[in-house]
Amino acid sequence: MRPVRGNRIVAILAAGGLTLAAAACGDAPDDTPAGSGSSAAAAYKACMVTDTGGIDDKSFNASAWAGLQAAKTKASNVDPKYVASSAEADYEPNLRGFVTQKCNFTLAVGGLMIDATKKIASENTSSQFGIVDGAVAGASNVYPMQFATDEAAFLAGYLAAGYSKTKKVATFGGMKLPTVAIFMDGFVDGVKYYNEQKKANVQVLGWDKAKQTGSFTDDFASPAKGKSLANTFVAQGADVILPVAGGTGLGAAEVAQGSAGKVSIVWVDQDGCKSAAQFCDVFLTTVVKNITDAVEKAVVSGATGQPLAATPGYLGKLENDGVSLAPYNNFDSKIDATLKTEVETLKADIVSGKVKVESTNAPK
Repeated sequence: MRPVRGNRIVAILAAGGLTLAAAACGDAPDDTPAGSGSSAAAAYKACMVTDTGGIDDKSFNASAWAGLQAAKTKASNVDPKYVASSAEADYEPNLRGFVTQKCNFTLAVGGLMIDATKKIASENTSSQFGIVDGAVAGASNVYPMQFATDEAAFLAGYLAAGYSKTKKVATFGGMKLPTVAIFMDGFVDGVKYYNEQKKANVQVLGWDKAKQTGSFTDDFASPAKGKSLANTFVAQGADVILPVAGGTGLGAAEVAQGSAGKVSIVWVDQDGCKSAAQFCDVFLTTVVKNITDAVEKAVVSGATGQPLAATPGYLGKLENDGVSLAPYNNFDSKIDATLKTEVETLKADIVSGKVKVESTNAPK
């Protein structure tokens, strides 16, 4: 999904209109062990440009930054740093700024950066770039990291349908983007599959997969908007809600916390009990997009001299743990054992190809 638009780290305006300045960059502390053998000359500069949600968005940007930091634990010459974009207009100058700083690897976090990445990468063909949730056709120096989140969301839809007491569940997005809608597609199809297997009639509010229309807040950083929409769904009978909306989704979690246990949330991207632990008591599970692992592997490969091939790049699926369902955490004892087993069986069936998961929003 697209990252959260909240908790912004305001980029400093430097001369010439660049949004990248030294004070705007976040550098990891220099914790290279003494005598490790790495030196400034051998440093591998791994640089990240966030989308407008800031580095601590509890979701997308935070996952990618964790990947850079994890890479440093595997290759001590990794020197991670980031700059936060405060607006979409910042993408190009922020990417160009890291080229100027001679970063070995510059990561664009988010599919909305495809055009900016394509432009800067084409102007700097000797520089290595990466992009999360996107691919740049014909650019051999841009390593794509994409995710079949519809597979994991399919499992979440089946789980939600089986767990729901009202037999109504809901989903909404922060913005109508392929990386958002793919979660909603999988969720709807998972509910549909549950209905087919159980001869049930669980309804999904908020998304019509066939028409590709549904409920969006047009904001990734407004808990108030998420709260308002979640309240509407609850009033219509929904008791499990999947917000694919970053910080906006935290408003839905607030609604769930105020429901005295009647409403639960399916979170996205990072295990909600780790990224937004204050709401762990209402997170049924999380549709995990393993951005951290993908970024870590890419950076470690580069830092150890292994080439990053733009084709095929990285595709996270259930099969390679690139996407998954998080542990049930506080809900582990509340979910029927049979339902848990059915979800595990369904996962195996998706991996084997016995159950097909399809979305027009899936990575090509």
